[in-house]
Amino acid sequence: MNRWLHHFESCKQDCISINAHSSSSVSQLLGLVEFKLKEAILKEPTLLVMVVGVPNVGKSALINSIHRIVTSRFPVQDKNKRATVGPLPGVTQDIAGYKISSQPSIYVLDTPGVLVPSIPDMETGLKLALTGAVKDSVVGEERIAKYLLSLLNIRKTPLHWERLLYRREELDEDTFNSNENDYRDSPRRRRRPNNSDALYVQDMVMEVQRTLCSTFMDFTGNIEDENELESLIDSQLVALRKVFRIPHKPFDETHGPASKKLLTLFRSGKLGPFILDDLPDDQ
Repeated sequence: MNRWLHHFESCKQDCISINAHSSSSVSQLLGLVEFKLKEAILKEPTLLVMVVGVPNVGKSALINSIHRIVTSRFPVQDKNKRATVGPLPGVTQDIAGYKISSQPSIYVLDTPGVLVPSIPDMETGLKLALTGAVKDSVVGEERIAKYLLSLLNIRKTPLHWERLLYRREELDEDTFNSNENDYRDSPRRRRRPNNSDALYVQDMVMEVQRTLCSTFMDFTGNIEDENELESLIDSQLVALRKVFRIPHKPFDETHGPASKKLLTLFRSGKLGPFILDDLPDDQ
């Protein structure tokens, strides 16, 4: 991330990395906006700021975080609209304005996601699909999941999760087996003993990371060979079926359900932060 920030700064472009769910982080963005508008504020009674980006990158989540900050600053504004947030592209379908300041009057415009008219190459298309910028049905969930796994394996990301392999020994085996049985026996009892969804998801994520790490470490082929890499990816998707408790169907070689669950974990940030683009060669 720091290298990307340096790259944009070297191109004389303003750039700031933020977490749309962090008030302190979004406040930094507002500070930059106010600084950039300092001269315009003296000349114009009303200003418009537009939030623009590809679909599903968190524009509406950012708008809502700005609302929370502004509401604390200007309590008089008691009827601020909130932007609709959703995990699929196309949730925001029109341009909507939200007042964030009274003196001077500043409005933020939340816009639908935009893409270039044509995607230049397949790699770029797959990256956009992986982030959810285009609907999964256009590319196919399994194909997108395989692309994700190819990136993780080529970058040797699973090795970062090697420490989790040794933590498995610390688990209480009896409790773990009991939870597994509860999960299988009753569709209504799909939670850990303390009924915490957060802990259940955390355990699921750790098991996914362990599985990807162990399959990667057991792989004896050449990752740079396309056919061997595909073989590794297939074995990982088969292993993930067990992690996600997906029943095996005879003569069904597809990995749709496992692919969908893996993509959900990735897009929600549960597997960690990732930057899909590589820096230009001169960086």
